[in-house]
Amino acid sequence: MKNLKKIELFKDLSEDELAELESHLATASHKKKEMIFAEGEPPEWFFIVAGGKVKITKTSQDGKEIILEVISPNDIFGGVAVLRNFPYPASAVAMEDTEVLKISRKNLLRLVDRFPNLMYCIAMQLGDRMKSSYDSLKNIALERVEARIAALLLKLASKVGIEAKDGLMIDMRLTKQDVADMVGTTVETSIRTFSRFKKEGLVSDADGRIVILDREGLAALSS
Repeated sequence: MKNLKKIELFKDLSEDELAELESHLATASHKKKEMIFAEGEPPEWFFIVAGGKVKITKTSQDGKEIILEVISPNDIFGGVAVLRNFPYPASAVAMEDTEVLKISRKNLLRLVDRFPNLMYCIAMQLGDRMKSSYDSLKNIALERVEARIAALLLKLASKVGIEAKDGLMIDMRLTKQDVADMVGTTVETSIRTFSRFKKEGLVSDADGRIVILDREGLAALSS
């Protein structure tokens, strides 16, 4: 129950409410690259990442994977489909070995009916997610690749960044292909852009993770 209190979604629930919620939670473990649910499947579960990372993806008409969002620990996913009862609009895939908490649709609807504040918190998080997705799509449509990658790195750093010796480390392993898929470009362009960022002293690598050395410089590029 102490761990549930750390989750933003549940932080305002009472001890009794948390105890009731806990009885409806199930856990599941997923290996890296394992699919948690596929686009078009019925919305049977509402998910929370307990540990690891999950990517939300769609496949374009030419078969290319597009990463819409990266879900980090304590974040929710699958919520809109579950609450509105339509098929999952995208797929969810573990980016690394991941553990999730999940609540069945039937139990979630019962819980939000009993605890209106829970529904409010879910709505707020879904609203933030939709705004983030809108900003990402707008960047893909309107901004140069350099600006899109700079904005992506700052966004990820705000979610999973940890202070490191030389700067702010994005605490997840990202390939150049992952970055390309998230900003709608080719892996070759992603590689060239990172090379430029490194030469200009904006970023570096440490143990397979990206370290932001110059936040103001990236922010200037992304604006």
